[in-house]
Amino acid sequence: MTQLGGHAHDLTPDKMQLSHGESAKDTSIILSRMGHGLACRNCFYGVGNKYLNELAQHATVPVMSLQDDVYHPMQGLADLMTIFEHFDKNPRGLKVTISWAYAKSHAKPLSVPQTQILLFPRYGIDVTVAFPKEFPLSPDIVEKAKANAEAAGSTISFTHDMDAAIEGAHIVVPKNWGGFGLWSPEDYLANEKECMAEMATNLEKRKDWIFNRRRVELADKNVKMMHALPAD
Repeated sequence: MTQLGGHAHDLTPDKMQLSHGESAKDTSIILSRMGHGLACRNCFYGVGNKYLNELAQHATVPVMSLQDDVYHPMQGLADLMTIFEHFDKNPRGLKVTISWAYAKSHAKPLSVPQTQILLFPRYGIDVTVAFPKEFPLSPDIVEKAKANAEAAGSTISFTHDMDAAIEGAHIVVPKNWGGFGLWSPEDYLANEKECMAEMATNLEKRKDWIFNRRRVELADKNVKMMHALPAD
């Protein structure tokens, strides 16, 4: 922002009335008077996307999503730009494998893989998603991704076999995400502690889901590995 001549206010919850229960509506109205746009990240499952939409409903300036529990649009666009740079701006027929991978720093949102499966097929990219059965994506997003692929003439497939998914892939995206897709947002919010405990148990069953040298050899000989942020 500074390099482009602008200025950003970095507002974490502890610096705002949000920490005292201020509504998204009131936050949006006030912050709309203090700048030319609002950029917000809220990744709490069942909460984040609704919060951003409420901000947008009451804002008088553009609202930009920096990630929520459903989508991560700017990450998806950055990933697509990277694919264009390394392959072609017409990537039709490119095979991209998005695979769940073991990591334990925290239960990460579903938003990165969900954004990728919604976006990539629209550009003719053939997407394969691999994940353990305990870590599905949201069913409604999966159905939208399938519709996008059909409309664009590309393919999207889902498997619980990481090796099979990686075979011949031009790009592999090993990415951890939490098991939120096992529950509806309403059920999760009503039983959050129990759901988190089940997720932690399921995670430790899947330590072998890593993109190692053996799996690199299964992919295309010029395979590229991508990652939103290799924090683990």
